[in-house]
Amino acid sequence: MNRRHFLSSAFAAAITASVKASDRRAPRILLRSSWQVVNIGDIAHTPGVLALLERHLPEAEVILWASGDLTPEVAAMEKKRFPKLKIVKGNLGANGKASNPELGDAIAWTDFFLHGSGPSLVAAKDLAAFAQYTGKPYGVYGITHGSFLTGNDKELLTEAKFTYFRDSVSLELARKEGVKCPIMGFAPDGAFACDLRDDVKAVEFLRANQLEEGKYLCCLSRLRYTPYWTIPEKHRVFDAKRHARNEEMKEHDHQALRDAIIAVVRETPLKVLLCPEDVTQMAVGKEMFWDKLPDNVRRRVVWRHAFWLTDEALSTYVRSAGLFGSEMHSPIMAIGNGVPAIVCRFEEQTSKGFMWRDIGLEDWLFDLDREEQHAGIVPAVLAMANDPAAAKTKAAKARAFVEERQKETMAVVRDFVTV
Repeated sequence: MNRRHFLSSAFAAAITASVKASDRRAPRILLRSSWQVVNIGDIAHTPGVLALLERHLPEAEVILWASGDLTPEVAAMEKKRFPKLKIVKGNLGANGKASNPELGDAIAWTDFFLHGSGPSLVAAKDLAAFAQYTGKPYGVYGITHGSFLTGNDKELLTEAKFTYFRDSVSLELARKEGVKCPIMGFAPDGAFACDLRDDVKAVEFLRANQLEEGKYLCCLSRLRYTPYWTIPEKHRVFDAKRHARNEEMKEHDHQALRDAIIAVVRETPLKVLLCPEDVTQMAVGKEMFWDKLPDNVRRRVVWRHAFWLTDEALSTYVRSAGLFGSEMHSPIMAIGNGVPAIVCRFEEQTSKGFMWRDIGLEDWLFDLDREEQHAGIVPAVLAMANDPAAAKTKAAKARAFVEERQKETMAVVRDFVTV
């Protein structure tokens, strides 16, 4: 080949490559998430995974396939953070037909179905229909497996391009049950990456209640079972068995936390803010904490009587000295933003609490079903209150571990969604 021919061929090849590169469009992801809006943690799954995709796959285009109860208020909060976000709702029937044109267009548009974090394979029916009638690939990112919500998901989990569980107990159970997904491992709950903010509302609330930045702890409480039958929009019938279990265990589950509130007020300069994670917990916090505190303690405790959304809550958490209590996703959001957080768990919460052990925070995890662990709660809370520098260092180490695992798992997501 002479030099002129070689240069001509090289130029043509470069032009062809350039044209191909310019023709290559952005990857398209359909994120199935947004499970309910009566819990700020369930809300946080979605903006958390969206933030991960934005950080690790910035070139990707994402449509959120949300559940039907997504409210305009929550959608507006998400779009404030992600202004380009498109949201569709609806169902995919067993016959492969979408319940509305917008959903049908999104399914035709997408390259990849990503099932977001949650308490189980929440959208298993939608995923099964999607896989059967489109033949397009899908992956599962950060779920719990084996809870009372889990169905017969073995085949769906196996056929995924990747299946990531948010706690090691779920991962081991899936392996024992014979799930054979080629890429299967631990990925932190998507809510760790949630970075929503409403600083204006948070600062107004703190000022109104004389809470100073860095000078209060947040305390969260819950019953064994969320009393959904008390939430009108959920349309649930009264569950006598679950109610009875809640009544049986509520003093048992709250005593050590109440003692911790008293100890913080009496032995440290900090105040305590009683926070809700779902719309039923303002009443729980009042009954089990506020109403039972001594008068001289209650003067330095604030009971939040109104529900809030994830952005205001997180803006409040990041201004605190830390969190403690028997909820999960407020601590997850806290650690994801460098704020110390102690978690108490029990069997009815599924195995998700064990992710604290998985990210190196076993000293901040207490199992309320193990009586010998109750005695450690007050000392742990006081240690967090009295040595904020050490607590923040510990939180930062866990956050770094989470972010490294997010980076590794998002690299796998990238491999499968890049076209």
